[in-house]
Amino acid sequence: MADIAESERSAHHFAWLSIATAIATIGLKTGAWWVTGSVGLLSDAMESVVNLAGASFALWMLLIASTPPDDRHPWGHSKAEYFSSGFEGTLIFIAAIAIAATAIPRLLHPEPLVSLDIGLALSVLSTLLNFITAQILARAGQRLNSVALDADARHLMTDVWTTGGVLVGIVLVPVTGWLWLDPAIALVVAAHILKEGFRLMRGAVGGLMDEAMEPEEQAKVVAALDRFGGHGVCWRNLRTRSAGRNRFVQLDLLVPPDWTVERAHQMADDFEDAVRAEIPGAHVTTHVEPLKLL
Repeated sequence: MADIAESERSAHHFAWLSIATAIATIGLKTGAWWVTGSVGLLSDAMESVVNLAGASFALWMLLIASTPPDDRHPWGHSKAEYFSSGFEGTLIFIAAIAIAATAIPRLLHPEPLVSLDIGLALSVLSTLLNFITAQILARAGQRLNSVALDADARHLMTDVWTTGGVLVGIVLVPVTGWLWLDPAIALVVAAHILKEGFRLMRGAVGGLMDEAMEPEEQAKVVAALDRFGGHGVCWRNLRTRSAGRNRFVQLDLLVPPDWTVERAHQMADDFEDAVRAEIPGAHVTTHVEPLKLL
């Protein structure tokens, strides 16, 4: 339990890091848009506002997910992280629509860009901040098995792609003289980030619908159970599900009918320990039955 509490505190710290990064990038990107007049940079600044909302919501969901189980929620509140993932996906959709709404008028009525050197410098700095934070969150999400941190990391990476596309457009506009290139690239970026938004929403729905554990994790569970094949027992009806950072495993354990209750119970404990060795922190439930019921 101490390890779980420590991981929850770590997740909260990473969420605060994401919020701080979002605030910093909002200032940098807004300044870049202000000095250049680029609609691409304006759309980029709007995406950073979305990042701040997403990071704040992720922190809220992580705080709820760390709440201890109670009478109404005996299995805890870990599924709250899926709401964060779905919310981030929705925000990405909204950002893509906002980018398109801003870029289309400028595409129809192109305007020249100014002070590109300052704007580029501010945008590059904000992109580096987002990229570094996204990598930190991605590793933390994988290590802590946090859906919310993983979603936040992917959201930040969509911002990196957005800024990268915008910067390409800003650099090419003075080279080619095509003023329409800035809003056109903004539209391309909007279409690209829609894909990530859909993936996040799909993952959130799957988690809330009690989707099974990932195939790699299920394979580890099966391998652990199969190691008991020579003990005169077998298993069936394996069922798994994921709920945020929690993993649940249920199965039927079939033992010889002449075994004592104590021996069967000990074998069930061994099965459960073997699964937890492969999937740390997993909630394992074993139902013992005599082999003659087959």
